[in-house]
This record gives sequence, structure tokens and C-alpha cells, in this order.
Amino acid sequence: MLVPILKQGDYLIASIQSSLADADLIRLRDQLVEQVGRYRSRGVIVDVTVLDVMDSFAVRTLSTLAQMIMLRGAETVIVGVQPDVAFAMVQLGLTLDNVKTALDLEEGLLYLNSRAKRGRSGAG
Repeated sequence: MLVPILKQGDYLIASIQSSLADADLIRLRDQLVEQVGRYRSRGVIVDVTVLDVMDSFAVRTLSTLAQMIMLRGAETVIVGVQPDVAFAMVQLGLTLDNVKTALDLEEGLLYLNSRAKRGRSGAG
């Protein structure tokens, strides 16, 4: 399953459209990490709104993705975790440690924009 990755200014937005097999998640991770360098992106948003299940492999892959992107100089925000998915993750002890999450795409963009502004004001 192909996940569309859109370039929006300094950010990449990956919008997952349906459930993904493990191989698809790995492909998405690799594509995003590569594209962060190619486009010199400052942030990545992964929209998981359509997912009604996130198993341990998916959670681990998203955490690894965020760490790899951080090492490339960008930040990752996971958006759209559904309430039932969040409940199940907590019950199963699955966490997105050190990964920023936001309610939706709009909140994710606001977060990245606020980080970018802070970064510019701190650099001058």
C-alpha cells in the first residue's frame, strides 16, 4: 500500500489512507527518512486518523521513524490517534515515548510552526 507523502513548505505530511502491512510501514519509514534529507525538511507529520488498530510493530516503527528523523535534523508529530486506539495502546502498554502527538493535522502544523518560530528567535 502506497502512502502519499506531501511536501508543504518545510514539512512533509504522510497521510495513511488504510491499514498497512509491516512491510508498508517499513517502506514509509525509509521513504520519509530519505525525503527529509532530499527536501531539507524541518518537520514530518504522520496522520494515522484512519487507523483503528495500532499493534506493537506499528508503534515501534513509528517510534523508530521519529528517532531516525530527529537524527536527520527534523521533528516528527503523529496526529489523529483515535480514542479507542489510544485506550488500547495504554491497556497494552504501548507508548510513543519521546514522540510528539497532536489531535489532528491542524494542531500538528501549529506545533511545528511554533517550534520553528522559537528556533529562529533563539538563533538571532
